[in-house]
Amino acid sequence: MTPLNDRQAEIMARARTEGRILIDDLAAALAVTTQTIRRDVNGLCEAGLLARVHGGAKLATGTVNLDYAERRSLALNGKRAIGAAAAAMIPDDCSVTINIGTTTEQVARALRARRNLVVLTNNMNVANILSGASGKEIILAGGAVRSGDGAIVGADAVEFIGKFKTDYAIIGSSALDADGSILDFDAREVAVARAIIANTRHTILVCDSQKFERSASVRVCALEDIDAFVTDAPPPPSFAAACARAGVAVTVADAQQEHSYDLDA
Repeated sequence: MTPLNDRQAEIMARARTEGRILIDDLAAALAVTTQTIRRDVNGLCEAGLLARVHGGAKLATGTVNLDYAERRSLALNGKRAIGAAAAAMIPDDCSVTINIGTTTEQVARALRARRNLVVLTNNMNVANILSGASGKEIILAGGAVRSGDGAIVGADAVEFIGKFKTDYAIIGSSALDADGSILDFDAREVAVARAIIANTRHTILVCDSQKFERSASVRVCALEDIDAFVTDAPPPPSFAAACARAGVAVTVADAQQEHSYDLDA
């Protein structure tokens, strides 16, 4: 398509941050008519950058994983809220495993104030986030580093994680299926996630609500393997029912609430 105009660039920036954008809200924020916004959004949809939803549009993610830097900015307010809510479940003086993901990184940021934590991770970004915080012993899994996102994956990482047993685990995923399946794209990453789940006492799944609109082909686990689920909007009724059947505690974090932890650490 032709280069984006200034409004379209702003619309895309809002879509990356908020995930779902509404025509009426955009018109008010950008001080133009709803007809003008519809034309801009229609052009972005025709270019494959957005997908139409009732009353607005969302990022057109489909079944292909996004670039890691782009995922970091996507639904950022929701991920910060999830991070704060999940971190509130983890006390001082315990051990926690944190896997790869932009939402799990927000949990790590919210954990900087915790005291006497042992943190095991296969995520180099998590290690960097927590490395300057006092009262943290950080254990970084060994294995091959995936250059795109700092994930340590593969058989060596799985074997390394199997040497530990932590009190809590924070895991993310790329997609959530209505039947309760927790899904991802990379089988190597999934193998590490399964090892983390098998070697912890309490597993917390952290995913923003856009994961219900995505699809991935590799099963991480079932809801029966999870103890708690933290998200930023009420899950679809079918998924909520599956959580209830599996005994999974669901927490919906408030994405509008301000969070005081160090986001740039």
